[in-house]
Amino acid sequence: QVQLVESGGGLVQPGGSLRLSCGSSGSISRLGDIGWYRQASGKRREWVATAGSTGMTDYSDSVKARFTISRDNVKNAVYLQMNDLRPEDTAVYYCNVVGFTSWGQGTQVTVSS
Repeated sequence: QVQLVESGGGLVQPGGSLRLSCGSSGSISRLGDIGWYRQASGKRREWVATAGSTGMTDYSDSVKARFTISRDNVKNAVYLQMNDLRPEDTAVYYCNVVGFTSWGQGTQVTVSS
């Protein structure tokens, strides 16, 4: 079973950038669509972006034009480039195969001055 592991989080000032990585223990080419999600303290987990197996990408309205998701089937990784970060982007970020319900530990992103 392929496991996905998130990394790249940290503390950044408003307006700054971070690049999150979602690494895999095996090939992701047959996993289907892979998404990034986030959960802020006291709130429900929400969908952020999806990188489809066909190359399509999709974003939630709250991150559109600021975040970019990309998928590298050779390196077995999915990335989330986050620009113009805002305090409301503070959350634990998770990657997962769309439709799967088992979650990893995620990576914390904190946007604060």
